[in-house]
Amino acid sequence: MNTTALIRPAWTPATIALMVIGFMVFWPLGLAMLAYIIWGDRLEGFKKDVNRATDGIFAGCRRGADKAQRWGHTCTGHTRTGNVAFDDWREKELARLDEERRKLDEMLNEFDEYARELRRAKDQEEFDRFMAERNRATAPTTTTPAGPAPKKRGKPNDNLLDD
Repeated sequence: MNTTALIRPAWTPATIALMVIGFMVFWPLGLAMLAYIIWGDRLEGFKKDVNRATDGIFAGCRRGADKAQRWGHTCTGHTRTGNVAFDDWREKELARLDEERRKLDEMLNEFDEYARELRRAKDQEEFDRFMAERNRATAPTTTTPAGPAPKKRGKPNDNLLDD
């Protein structure tokens, strides 16, 4: 590690200033700088350990994919165990489960269609009821049958003057 670097995991004026500014701006930044000052020299070893661990994990996945391709299988995430009877049983069970999943998906689609049709029918009924009520409210009222015009009613004293 370069010991002449301005920002290095040590108690230098630059790292102390960055830590203080980090606490003033947003406390997790100051805490991260403090952790870097204290444990930063171990960071190289930590990175190497993490890289080694992840390489081991992904190397195992690559080996499994290589075996599956060698034996004529596509990458389904299932590798052969070497026990032919178990591998055959597992493939049959997976095929059966895939068929069950397909049937369940079909049933779900049918139910969704049924529920959609019920909602459409209910909406149509509500719309028809609304339109019927609206048409009743706006329909013209019927007039009285033809005959003498209704008498004009006025004040009770008006009849006395007509005599």
